[in-house]
Amino acid sequence: MQLFLDTAHIAEIEEALTWGFIDGVTTNPAHVAKTQQRPADLYPRIVEMVDGPVSLETVTLTAGEIVDEALRLADYGENVIVKVPVMKEGLMAVEELSRRGIKTNVTVCYSPLQALLAAKAGATYVSPFVGRLDSVGHNGVELVDQIRTIYGNYGYGTQIIVAAVRHPMHILDSAVLGADVATASFDIMKSLWEHPLTDLGIQMFLDAWSEVPK
Repeated sequence: MQLFLDTAHIAEIEEALTWGFIDGVTTNPAHVAKTQQRPADLYPRIVEMVDGPVSLETVTLTAGEIVDEALRLADYGENVIVKVPVMKEGLMAVEELSRRGIKTNVTVCYSPLQALLAAKAGATYVSPFVGRLDSVGHNGVELVDQIRTIYGNYGYGTQIIVAAVRHPMHILDSAVLGADVATASFDIMKSLWEHPLTDLGIQMFLDAWSEVPK
């Protein structure tokens, strides 16, 4: 399973890349807005920093506009993945971009049928938003399971990025189901190696070592 950092903050990306297990970065308009930087200044820096995939999101609403915007975003680097919302115009754009060899990430996916259409359109990735489904009384991880089953049934190569992750269990459950990628915030990624029993164990060994004759 690949792990992508979900942020547009340069400082978070710089630190996370030192950990050794971050495989890519996903951004969205809300993340970019928080940085108070122009996308034209921010995107080239992120793309250059990250060796793996970097998702940059379109903000236009018609197929033609989305394709034009996607082509401009793709010019930032070979590792750019263009995020496109799963709507009729977005799926039309994804099909055209797929023909042109542009990699896409179909985002704001909330149903297995949306994910099926994304795969049929040729999407490189699809992003089910598990945490947001949980917040309205649905089982977000169940959606991942359904998508995994559908893609397996028909041999679709579209990869599943588990998004809107709210806690480590979303990542664990999705990994068990065979999701290809999980994207999560800086704080959630940090929590993956943290465990109170690990802390206690380390302290126990250090205390014991302090009693060893020097």
